[in-house]
Amino acid sequence: MALITFSSPMHKDKTVYAVAGSHTQTILDLAKEHHIPIDFGCQEGNCGTCLVKVSSVDGKRRPMGGPLNVREVAALTELGHITKAEIEQMYVDDIPPTQWRLACQMIVRDEDILVEYPSK
Repeated sequence: MALITFSSPMHKDKTVYAVAGSHTQTILDLAKEHHIPIDFGCQEGNCGTCLVKVSSVDGKRRPMGGPLNVREVAALTELGHITKAEIEQMYVDDIPPTQWRLACQMIVRDEDILVEYPSK
């Protein structure tokens, strides 16, 4: 099981268990299940409202997380959180090039992560 710690300047940190290997549970699904107030809009990766910063708990390595999908690439590009060069490198490395992710798109993997989100 993975431990996901949600952190916000306006709320106490909360650590929850995520089912490893579900391959369908997003950060937003997990947040909603545990009443963590991550803001969201479309839930399809188009609006960018659910932008979060994801890092490893120990801060020493990048989270594994899967590569960004096309909707996430478009939203993060529009928000200025990813460059064309980073996108191209992502397709070579097969890992996300940035700590910024959309909570509605990032599938939880078997790794302990810190998810930072702004307060509502």
